[in-house]
Amino acid sequence: MDLRRFARRWIAVATLALAASVAPVASAGAQATPDPADRAQVVLHILDYVGVDYPGAVKDGRVADQGEYDEQVDFVAQARSLIAQLAPRPETPALIADADRLVALVRDKRSADDVAALATQMRWAVIRAYGVEVAPKRPPDLAQAGALYAAQCAVCHGAEGRGDGVGGKGLDPPPANFHDRERMAQRSAYSLYSTITLGVGGTGMAGFRGLTDDQRWALAFYAANLGGDRALARRGSELWQAGRGTQAFPDVASVVTRSPREMEAQRGADAVAVLAYLLQHPEALAAPGGSAIAKSQALLRESLEAYRQGRGRDAQALAASSYLDGFELAEAGVDAVDRGLRSEVEAQMTRYRALLRSGAPRAEVETQASRIDALLERARGLLESANLSPGATFVSAFVILLREGLEAILVVVAIYALLVRAGRRDALAYLHGGWMSALAAGGLTWIVASYAIAMSGATREVTEGVSALSAAALLLYVGFWMHGKSQAREWQAYLDRRLRGALAGRTLWALGLVSFLAVYREVFETVLFYQALAAQAGPGGTVPLLGGVAAAAAALAVLGWLLIRGSVRLPLGLFFRASAIALAVLAVVLAGKGIVALQEAGWVPVHEVRFPTWPLVGVYPNLQSLLLQAALIVLIAAGFAYSRRTTRRAS
Repeated sequence: MDLRRFARRWIAVATLALAASVAPVASAGAQATPDPADRAQVVLHILDYVGVDYPGAVKDGRVADQGEYDEQVDFVAQARSLIAQLAPRPETPALIADADRLVALVRDKRSADDVAALATQMRWAVIRAYGVEVAPKRPPDLAQAGALYAAQCAVCHGAEGRGDGVGGKGLDPPPANFHDRERMAQRSAYSLYSTITLGVGGTGMAGFRGLTDDQRWALAFYAANLGGDRALARRGSELWQAGRGTQAFPDVASVVTRSPREMEAQRGADAVAVLAYLLQHPEALAAPGGSAIAKSQALLRESLEAYRQGRGRDAQALAASSYLDGFELAEAGVDAVDRGLRSEVEAQMTRYRALLRSGAPRAEVETQASRIDALLERARGLLESANLSPGATFVSAFVILLREGLEAILVVVAIYALLVRAGRRDALAYLHGGWMSALAAGGLTWIVASYAIAMSGATREVTEGVSALSAAALLLYVGFWMHGKSQAREWQAYLDRRLRGALAGRTLWALGLVSFLAVYREVFETVLFYQALAAQAGPGGTVPLLGGVAAAAAALAVLGWLLIRGSVRLPLGLFFRASAIALAVLAVVLAGKGIVALQEAGWVPVHEVRFPTWPLVGVYPNLQSLLLQAALIVLIAAGFAYSRRTTRRAS
């Protein structure tokens, strides 16, 4: 089958069908509108065809094939017309302006590189603006695809995909030959998927909408691989394992939307080899964190589309997932190259969720979503344009563990010093049992989340939020208990008569539980951050990543030792007072972080206020967390004052 003839028939029939759909829609009233995704999909197919086939029509500013050139002029005009008919979006004026530029470039017989670059830019702009799904939701099952191909396609295309099936004899045009490498080099997996989904009018190629989306994607990958070069794919495997190609192919969408010819022109022969490997092994792109930014963008588009359709609750859930299951997993890498950008993305995503919750006008929500998408695209570009250097990997790994472990070690050290000062080393088992159980539980949670239930970001944040608030409550209990002992006289006698007895009761279990919660809430998130960082650093970043982890662990150990020595040498009264204050401060910090975690999961509303942001101490510019922290400060002050008066009267 002639590929150009195939593409022209597909575009012509699809465009006529869409044009015919406009009239009844217009007469039906404003509430009936054609599906913008179908219209946008035709635009994408036209842009893909123009970007690939224009070089055959124009050479060095002159027409090389008049018939082909006339078709290119017609196709870009059709694309311009269809874009103008799409549902209005904030990006529409820019898209129309780009379409006019594309028409002018083709009319003026400009270079193929200029035309291809603009067509590619427009293709991605349409995808983002209209939320067109251009990638499978999960890696295709190519084993299933073989049986599916045999049942659905082999009768016409032949068992080996050479277009020689018995059902294809006499068809005009004949079925496609997937072993024609010159023709297949012009096609992306997404263009194959579109053909399988919509069919080709005027030919024997029918659409397969009766198949599931996963099945159609599996067939697209299978067809793309039928005539594949195995030696080329093996070369691609070697390059991928060596960390080459991650910039060109950060996610599945970047694989399925690019043809071999396009990749060769943009990035050379190595990129073509990696593409061949990834088409045969799409599961290689399923590594956690490998497509975090792209996933965040996709979920943001789904959220916006849900809001446009009046599904506000779904839009809020998708918006939360856009941050938790997408950007949060890449924020360590973004933070390493542009900390201000990371903060801006987080702030704008919080604002977007607030707009959804308040039922803001659609135009305002669309503008905010467009702003976030631009920031995410900038972050994606930063991560793709430069692999994380060994130094940046080391620093990121060091900061992650130091930041996440600092709060936990402060709590554990305070409890350790308390037990040692009370002469209850036998009770250290409660403390060690708490943090060791937390490490084991964190590892188990990660295993279950990775291999069994695929824990969502919302579930993770709820776990962290509940753990933080529970730990805050227990820290307040222990802090009040310790402050009540700070005013007693004759310390040694008091320890002999009262303190040791008090530690024999429920307080020991409370201390052990505090140790567990303080450590557990950090473990799971820390592992996720490291997984995302490892994916970004690539195979060459393993040594600096492990070095950063080891350095942070050593720093925490030294910090813990210094804290223990200092606290053990303090006068006992001062020690109790200082420890009580430290635990109370940590309770306030954890309370703020707990509320923010629940807000990110969508469990607690967010009302932004003008206030400084200090994540390290749990201070965030939103009304709910600040009110809770203010209430805790008042409660702590009142509780300490009451404890001081009670102890003095007893003395």
